[in-house]
Amino acid sequence: MAQPKYKEYVEKMLTANTELFAAFRKIHDRYVLNPEKYQEEFNEAGREVMSVINDFEDRLCSQSERGGYGSFTTKLAEKFRAEIKKHFSEIDKVGIVVFKVPKINL
Repeated sequence: MAQPKYKEYVEKMLTANTELFAAFRKIHDRYVLNPEKYQEEFNEAGREVMSVINDFEDRLCSQSERGGYGSFTTKLAEKFRAEIKKHFSEIDKVGIVVFKVPKINL
């Protein structure tokens, strides 16, 4: 049985950018263990990864829109993102800015 298109695109993306995603995997795994310490590094590495993800998502959805299935592209994009989250559970946290508020002793 054939794989769904969104899964094919995730596999294509990971295969075409093996080094980028391998490096991001290391940072991602450290981030999972200590988000506060690695947030900045995670954001920086995640910028390029998100650019690649957005590019592949656009390719997938534009192919669907050209085929006359424009009303289904939102669900298709959601499935694509969910499949990526299986590989990188914290991918949605790329770009989060954390401000440290100093404690005030009264």
